[in-house]
Amino acid sequence: MNYVRTRKYAPRATVLATATLAASFPTLPAHAANADTSLDSASPQPDATDLDKVEVRGSWFSASSSKFTAELVDTPKSVSIIPQKLLSQTGATSLQDALRMVPGITFGAGEGGNPTGDRPFIRGFDSQSNTFVDGLRDAGSQTREVFNLEQVEVVKGPSSAYGGRDSGGGSINLVSKTPKLKDATSVSLGAGTDSYLRATADANFVLGDGIAARVNLMGHDADIPGRDAANVSRWGIAPSIAFGLNGAAQLIVSHYHMETDDLPDAGGFPYSNPLTGANAALNGDGSPLVPDRNNYYGLKDRDFQRTRADISTVDASYAFDDHKLRNVVRIGNTSNDYLWTQPDDSKGNPLLYGTLWRRTNTRAADTDSFINQLSLTGVFNTGAIGHSYSTGIEYSDEETSRGSYLMTPGTNNFLTGNQVCATTGAATGYNCTDFDNPNPDDPWSVGQTVYRSNKALDVNQQTKTLSVYAFDTIELAPQWLLNLGVRYDDYETVQVTPSATAAPVRLANKSDFVNYQAGVVFKPTEDGSIYLSYGTSSTPPGMDGGDGSDGISVAIQDLEPQETANLELGVKWNLLDDKLALTAAAFHTVMDNARIIIDNGTTQNAGKKTVDGIEIGFNGQLTDDWSMYGGYTYLDAVIDDNGYVCAVAGRTCPSGIYVPSPYNGNQFPNTPENSATLWTTYVLPFGLTIGGGATYSDKQYGDVANIKWIPDYTRWDAMASYAFSPRYSLQLNVQNLTDKAYFTKAYASHYASMAAGRSATLTFTAAF
Repeated sequence: MNYVRTRKYAPRATVLATATLAASFPTLPAHAANADTSLDSASPQPDATDLDKVEVRGSWFSASSSKFTAELVDTPKSVSIIPQKLLSQTGATSLQDALRMVPGITFGAGEGGNPTGDRPFIRGFDSQSNTFVDGLRDAGSQTREVFNLEQVEVVKGPSSAYGGRDSGGGSINLVSKTPKLKDATSVSLGAGTDSYLRATADANFVLGDGIAARVNLMGHDADIPGRDAANVSRWGIAPSIAFGLNGAAQLIVSHYHMETDDLPDAGGFPYSNPLTGANAALNGDGSPLVPDRNNYYGLKDRDFQRTRADISTVDASYAFDDHKLRNVVRIGNTSNDYLWTQPDDSKGNPLLYGTLWRRTNTRAADTDSFINQLSLTGVFNTGAIGHSYSTGIEYSDEETSRGSYLMTPGTNNFLTGNQVCATTGAATGYNCTDFDNPNPDDPWSVGQTVYRSNKALDVNQQTKTLSVYAFDTIELAPQWLLNLGVRYDDYETVQVTPSATAAPVRLANKSDFVNYQAGVVFKPTEDGSIYLSYGTSSTPPGMDGGDGSDGISVAIQDLEPQETANLELGVKWNLLDDKLALTAAAFHTVMDNARIIIDNGTTQNAGKKTVDGIEIGFNGQLTDDWSMYGGYTYLDAVIDDNGYVCAVAGRTCPSGIYVPSPYNGNQFPNTPENSATLWTTYVLPFGLTIGGGATYSDKQYGDVANIKWIPDYTRWDAMASYAFSPRYSLQLNVQNLTDKAYFTKAYASHYASMAAGRSATLTFTAAF
């Protein structure tokens, strides 16, 4: 028996991405294949050299990272991959759209101290700072696009062995499109309801022997379906050039640029239970108050969100014998500037007066990053034992400066000088509005001035990390694999807060930590594997680098990293002659030194959080015409020990007395107990492809007290596409088919975010 088949050495990401898509839908009929106008299917690949050979064995998808030293079917960890074809079929345009296809992922909302942008929760843990692009950490908050993506990879469970500092739930890796050795161009033009307009282009040119260039372009404008006033506008360009694609030495140089200019929408509605004391009888059950799902509480002449990303990458590699030496260097700059209206409920205005205070959230953040990763991958034998290894050293330097936007005279009610809104209109400075019928056209700026805070007083945080890692998949016998990985991180972060009247406040944390990934894989057949694995992660203070959900403070700067460990038992199996891939896993995740307030009022590593869960996944081409993708996740996420709370509520502790937290045993915020996704397509005999899917999410709490929550929901989507010829196709997507009113984000206090309503888009694609 020879069931274990490791790769000769870790292949290039560009070649692997091509193999991934081919493996995802390996038996598409001619008319269906012609309907796919992406670059990877527009024309046949040239003959592969020895360097290009990639054996996709027993797995529908392959991960791009060389740190995975075996194919996914032989990797003892839960990994979900969303290929470009699925992004196209579902009509995804943002990372949040893409991640909707992965059960067990939810999204958190932003606020003043927590930036507005992509904030995914994976297995109950906030993973905003765990996003990577082509294996390198993507620092800086932003809302990410998919126009330059080959696929999206989600590594679940503690994964610091792969990427360094980690929140404990997992990480997301975005795989960029890169040049290939073929001439191909595809152009897509889309229009739809709610002023939707989108254009993309993907052009690849062979310039010489082993030389190719590729450019991806995107322009996008649309209103938010089912929401008054709010809209999005963005454009991007991603050029790249590659040398030596048919040889041992390769060089890929790329740049990514994207800008957005949106009228932002919290989608927000306040919770129904903010009142205390005698007024508490007016409270509802803690779900959001929704007089009309279309209500927009922001202001057209004030609110904005403008982001920009510029990321340059040089990827050089050399393959020799069974090994490959590679160095990737990246310089990036991202900015996230916004001022938007949060529908505040802290004073209970909707319940008391039928009004709402327009609370503002602002940020002016700029992040510079430098990352260099040097790696060596390959295979070798020690006697009868085979090894497929990856080792490397990585250095990163991230620096974020953060200011805000200020308003004069301010956002309080002009009549009262506070946030109580007994009335609305011009007399309040338009800072108070009618809860049932808000007017986004209120002329707020007539009496107000907006200006950026003094840049000299921006909070500045710099994070430097030096890391060394090694992975090895060891073939002990034809049916047994041992997968081992270890990473050491030397981490230092410093935050400086200037003051106009006093000395700057300096906070710092210096930590070093070692994390592991270990698993044993048993292959009873060539097409299946059973594994048992153990992985860890470390979450040091200030992990977000000054621009995320896990900042540094006086209370935590001297603490050790939070440590999370995961024990997982899983199975991966390919059925129906490799047409259907099934995965299942049961896991137990524990953070047993979570940061909590203890009985003397200080913060210590003394808390505990536990997640017990089950995941099931399936994807495949069941017949020549029928494909399917989906999964189910169950999460029992419990705050075992939340420490102590002040006996008298307050931001400080006026009583000085702390009592055991009443929240012990509560459910994690932003974590549904049950979630599921399904997407399926079928090709009819005359060439029309129809498809549809559903997304289900259970009830979610917004806070650790479990008193503010959003209800469960099921969302349905549909698509139909027709290929007129091998070059031209038309695709219709209907999102939120039943116009379901549901919430996607639950902030810990104040508000929850309403999802977009029903929309329809029609996209014409031409391939040359």
